[in-house]
Amino acid sequence: MSTILSVVAGLVLLGIIGMVAVAFYVTWRLTHPARKPLDMLPEDFGIQETQAFTFPSRESAINLAGWYFSAERNGYQSRNRTLIFAHGYSQNRQEPHLPALSLAAKLLAEGYDVLMFDFRNAGESSPSLTTIGLREQKDLLGAIDYARARCPGHTLGIIGFSMGAATALLAGGADERISVIVADSPFYSLREYLQENLPQWTGLPRYPFNWLILTICPILLGANPREVKPYRAVKQAKKPIFFIHGTGDSTVPAVNSEKLRELAIHPKSSLWLVPRAGHVRSYAMASEEYASRVIGFLEDAMKP
Repeated sequence: MSTILSVVAGLVLLGIIGMVAVAFYVTWRLTHPARKPLDMLPEDFGIQETQAFTFPSRESAINLAGWYFSAERNGYQSRNRTLIFAHGYSQNRQEPHLPALSLAAKLLAEGYDVLMFDFRNAGESSPSLTTIGLREQKDLLGAIDYARARCPGHTLGIIGFSMGAATALLAGGADERISVIVADSPFYSLREYLQENLPQWTGLPRYPFNWLILTICPILLGANPREVKPYRAVKQAKKPIFFIHGTGDSTVPAVNSEKLRELAIHPKSSLWLVPRAGHVRSYAMASEEYASRVIGFLEDAMKP
């Protein structure tokens, strides 16, 4: 009998070790997504003058790469405003779903300077752990530092997409240098989102892998999704926020932006729900209306 119990105990232990190993492997893959190449050129979107640059993240040993588009150098009258783009998970500065260069060209024509950059482990920036908004806040703060040093007199805003939208709310919401935020398809809370949607990302059963991934793996990786709470930042942000979300978004459902909008305290904050649009697909579905609404919001929100 004792031999049978020992064998059973050994098999159970091996099963537990195997499940932990699978959970850690899947988490490692999620936090190290494959890089997408930069395969678009600004000039293909009518942007004639591009300045490539690198700058440090607020986290040591992380260097970030990007483009700066000056409205004045591209032949437009400057409004002395700079908009920082923040891309989504596993993407790069191009945010190909839009594509971001198309939106940047429209904003340039309205007199806005545009700064586009790659978060860590994306595009041409330093390799590192992708943390879906946790450490990326340090990268966005580095971009804000760069924009402020480059054009000290400019008013600054952020346009973020998915993970970049959540990061914009977290870092930009608390930073007094940021006057306005456009958040396209953000999530409400990372842990709550992962608890509900992890099986879609991993292909693994909810039990026991959700618990393993959200409890054990953060300890091993030193990055806990519990700390990524955009809703807290929104409740404290004393600046206008424009939420954009597609009603057909099955990746991050539109209810995330609806709940965030309810928490926004600035009277000029608003929400645009785009019928049938998928995740970060609102611009692709209605590019002219998207640009018009964003520019209208910025004009009103960034008045001196």
